[in-house]
Amino acid sequence: MKILTVLTYYRPHTSGLTIYAERLARAFVMRGHQVTVMTTQYDPSLPREENLDGVKIIRVPVMARLSKGVIAPTFGWVATKLVADHDVVQLHLPQFDAPGVAMRARLFGKPAVLTYHCDLLLPPGLFNRFVNLVVQWQNNMAALLSNRIVTYTQDYADHSSCLSRYKFKLRTILPPVELPPSSENDVRSFAETNHCADRKPVIGMAARFAAEKGVEVLLDALPLILKEYPQAQVLFAGQYQNVMGEQAYSDRLMPRIREYETAGHWTFLGNLNPLQMSAFYPNLDVLVVPSLNSTEAFGLVQIEAMLNGVPCVPSALPGVRMPVQMHGMGRVSQIGDSDSLAASILAVLDEPGKFHGDLESIRKAYSPDTVAAEYEKLFEDLIGKK
Repeated sequence: MKILTVLTYYRPHTSGLTIYAERLARAFVMRGHQVTVMTTQYDPSLPREENLDGVKIIRVPVMARLSKGVIAPTFGWVATKLVADHDVVQLHLPQFDAPGVAMRARLFGKPAVLTYHCDLLLPPGLFNRFVNLVVQWQNNMAALLSNRIVTYTQDYADHSSCLSRYKFKLRTILPPVELPPSSENDVRSFAETNHCADRKPVIGMAARFAAEKGVEVLLDALPLILKEYPQAQVLFAGQYQNVMGEQAYSDRLMPRIREYETAGHWTFLGNLNPLQMSAFYPNLDVLVVPSLNSTEAFGLVQIEAMLNGVPCVPSALPGVRMPVQMHGMGRVSQIGDSDSLAASILAVLDEPGKFHGDLESIRKAYSPDTVAAEYEKLFEDLIGKK
């Protein structure tokens, strides 16, 4: 089967969406399919075409940026040629160009499947409000033109203003999650570098430093945690400098965080590669996902942590609360409530033995091969109907 995957950003850009797309594309290749990823050349230094892990990547030049999106004038022209040459089109939303690609799939008689990762909610402001409206319109147009829409959980779909309109097209497929195995030496070296034995317990957060991730909720919860555990520390994995559109947010929080850094209670790790993440998780006592709005639909990092036996404390957002509710490894806290977050973290730290899960069943359910097989059935069904 020739599968065309279309999304705005792909690797080496790092986000939950790009990690999902990369894992799924590789799994398709391992299952014997021919996979092309069409994306944008958001960084001019990236090659226009390359092959990574058997996946052909085609990047379309960018003329300008529009908030977190990009304007690529030749995107439609390239999409026309690629859609015509493939058996099925998989689109990752949110994406500015999705309606045009879905329309081309319909014109060429090719099935189009949307993977809806999350709603797009930009920070307040007149221009961002306009962008939100445009993206909402585009998402709805893409949904209308597609054959099926994949969502991570029914919980998220039921609460999404977009997905709730298209229940007859929905298919629930869990996201792909995998990490390379880490050696004992790697885990031990990570612990020594970050003083994990001396500053316990270790609270992990893996995210971009962005307003919707709820960094300030953890920051406000930290004094309550330090009363019970004076040596506690936060290890923050992910981009925290020069995050697109988040400079004002960073400027507001950094003075407080610097105080905790100086006292040894907060460490920024920056972006970690998969091997480094594999050493990161085993050193945690708990992982937090205090996200604030529907731009977070699941929190793949929760499953990565659980596969390492680490319990999680997410916020009660639809979708985000589901990993803990499904697998019993953690506690759910109230959205945007630092007292609730602190209480949930402390409950996990006080009785860690209560939050074990069936790691083998979790690993199988989220295996990229398992997820790719579910997509494969969907694609074959749609192609058969065509």
